Amino acid sequence: MGTKARAGRKHLLLFALVILGSLALGRGAVFTSEPDVRVPENKPAKLSCSYSGFTSPRVEWKFTRGDITSLVCYNNKITASYADRVTFSYSGITFHSVTRKDTGTYTCMVSDDGGNMYGEVSVQLTVLVPPSKPTVRIPSSATIGSRTVLTCSEKDGSPPSEYYWFKDGVLMPSEPKSSRAFSNSSYNLNHKTGELVFDPVSAFDTGEYTCQAQNGYGTPMRSEAVRMEAAEMNVGGIVAAVLVTLILLGFLILGIWFAYRRGYFDRTKKGTSSKKVIYSQPAARSEGEFKQTSSFLV
Repeated sequence: MGTKARAGRKHLLLFALVILGSLALGRGAVFTSEPDVRVPENKPAKLSCSYSGFTSPRVEWKFTRGDITSLVCYNNKITASYADRVTFSYSGITFHSVTRKDTGTYTCMVSDDGGNMYGEVSVQLTVLVPPSKPTVRIPSSATIGSRTVLTCSEKDGSPPSEYYWFKDGVLMPSEPKSSRAFSNSSYNLNHKTGELVFDPVSAFDTGEYTCQAQNGYGTPMRSEAVRMEAAEMNVGGIVAAVLVTLILLGFLILGIWFAYRRGYFDRTKKGTSSKKVIYSQPAARSEGEFKQTSSFLV
């Protein structure tokens, strides 16, 4: 309780300093009592915005998240897209029920109707959503001396989850050399992206791996355990496979050569060749020969 009271007094003092400074400079002041708001999903949220020094204040609220920008309030009125779940007041805006899509930065912009004064303040809203069960990609086998990447991710947590890896149930430290249990391993662990990179993999890295996602809200969630075997490259097996392939290729070539020697391919060509029929037009007969033939026929 004492901590909350001290924080309240600090905000009040800062607000008073901003107002006094603005009045001394002859311009309006805009202030928020809570610049960072964290609310569980489906709960109401109040974003405060106080101001002074404006004779006829015109208030607008803008929402920004990444490349997305939208207007929540324009000229002291909630826009149509937010009208069913947001209420405007001269001390701020209130969400009746927030969703994870509402996470982002809200900017309160205050100006006079004449445009002579302007001020703004930003409020960061974080809608709290517990993480879901993370999905992992872990190879079942890895070659000793190679670079191997294990990944872990989940999409529901807000704020975004951080990821922690366990090997055989033991938490893996960020720096392997900082722990005697992992001093023989060489890896890089990124808690933000969930990547666990072995470079290179060693025989010590064989084991069952589990990933845990947590974001400070709700219960941390763990993935299923997946076993990874780190083994030497099977050089003998590769050589044997190459030799078998060469032997089979040799037999194939020998079989083709034998068939040619026996004339099997020539016989096939002769048997399938088509006979050509040459047609020659009868030679023209003389008039005498034609008469003789005709009389013979008669």
